[in-house]
Amino acid sequence: MSDKKVIRLRRARRSRLKQRELEAVRLCVYRSSQHMYAQVISADGSQVLASASTLDESLRNGGTGNIEAAKKVGLLVAERAKAAGVTQVSFDRSGFKYHGRVKALADAAREGGLEF
Repeated sequence: MSDKKVIRLRRARRSRLKQRELEAVRLCVYRSSQHMYAQVISADGSQVLASASTLDESLRNGGTGNIEAAKKVGLLVAERAKAAGVTQVSFDRSGFKYHGRVKALADAAREGGLEF
């Protein structure tokens, strides 16, 4: 594993430990070079309550690795989380910097009705 990835995972572990301590439902985000993934995970970490990604058929048209696609994923995961009865979440950025696609997804999820 590269040093860059190890450092990111260390940052992610630190924030996840705090979120587990607070027993918060998490909105977990993963960013690859081509896609964006988001999951709403239960407080104990045993269940995925809602998920969305650029791999979904409805989001495949157009680019999948850009800010516009991240916004669509944010809105879709917020819609699905609200359908599952979740409105309050803790944002888990998985150690990624809060800018660009990660920020766009978070802003869109807030727009869609999630509170964090």
